[in-house]
Parts: sequence; structure tokens; C-alpha cells
Amino acid sequence: MDVTTAVAQRKSIRDFRSDPISNEVIAELLTKASRAPSGGNVQPWRVWVINGDSMTAFRDHMATAPPSTSVEYDVYPPKLWDPYRTSRFRVGEMMYETLGIEREDREGRLRQFARNMDFFGAPASIFCFIDRNMGAPQWSDLGMFLQTFMLLAQEAGYGTCPQEAWSAAHEQVRSFTGAPDELMLFCGVAIGKINADAPINSLVSERTPLAEFATFL
Repeated sequence: MDVTTAVAQRKSIRDFRSDPISNEVIAELLTKASRAPSGGNVQPWRVWVINGDSMTAFRDHMATAPPSTSVEYDVYPPKLWDPYRTSRFRVGEMMYETLGIEREDREGRLRQFARNMDFFGAPASIFCFIDRNMGAPQWSDLGMFLQTFMLLAQEAGYGTCPQEAWSAAHEQVRSFTGAPDELMLFCGVAIGKINADAPINSLVSERTPLAEFATFL
């Protein structure tokens, strides 16, 4: 698979098969992804892998641990403005349409959101942390690392879903992983084989046309 194909085929998977993925495969993907660029080669990413028995234990932990009392960070700015607000609204409508969940069905939407906390059934996940003293440039580096990881997973035949929703459950994640307080949880990334029969995985989100985001001088 070439890079263009991997980029075109990668999307956020929200229904996984239960087929196991080995720690050796995940380790290889992470090792390759660590070639992602970072300013000054500081490599700010710190990763915990949840898989196999630890995934079973984590799911049990999530069922019993007290909920977080705060969010690690706000995923979106307050009062998100256009055109960004419209893009976010549109992809949500498209996603719920694949599931037959009406806009007025608040309970149905909450049930679907809650599936984030089960990694959408994925057999494995990584949690990615970054030092709290790092700034915007290092967060950019972290994003490049995660994109590289997801494209490599696509090449290897696995789907992924990056999940910033874990910001709202950071205390449960920290108490399970033992990650030190100086590290901020950025996201989880679910990984596994794609359930091709799940309607939600047919979703292909829209992209803003080039003329609307690029200026050629």
C-alpha cells in the first residue's frame, strides 16, 4: 500500500471485530511511527498500550471506577464558530444517519457516544500522553506521530479511531495506567480489524475544498 492509498482509506472506525492483535504488531507500528518528525527531536509522545488481559481489566475498571471530576482539556473552543461549527455539526449528522438515530433521540446519541469508553469494541488501544509543560509546537509533533501510527496501521490491515473523548475520563485512565501527574492524557486510539458489516463504518466524512483553505500567491 502506498501513502496515497493509506491516506485515502484511513478513517475513524467506530465498530471493530473482536479479532486479537498481538503486542508484537503494536510494538512494530509504534516503533515505525516514532520516525515521525518533532522539533528538536524531542519526541514528546508517551504511550501506554492496553491489549489482551489488560483490555479486559481496563473494561472492568471503567465499569467500577468513579467518573472523572473534570476534563483534561476542552476538545473544542467554547462557542465554536463557522465554518468549523458547521463541519462538526455536519459529520455528526452523517454519523447518526448511518445508525438511524434521529436528531431528537438524545438517549440514542448518548448511547453511541458512550461506546467511546469501550473503544467501539476494539481489542486493543493506545493511550497517548504529553508532558504538561510542552507547548503548541510539541502538540503538533504529537499529532504527526499519531497520524503516522494510524497510516502504518492502515497499511498493516488494521482500522483505528483517535478518541479525544478520553479527556472526559482522564482520571479513570490515569488510575489504571499509573501515568505520572506531569503527563497530560491527550487521547486514546482504538485499533483492530474493521467490522465491514457495521453501517457506521460506511461513513466517509466530507473535506473542505482546496480553494477554501489554501491560498496560492
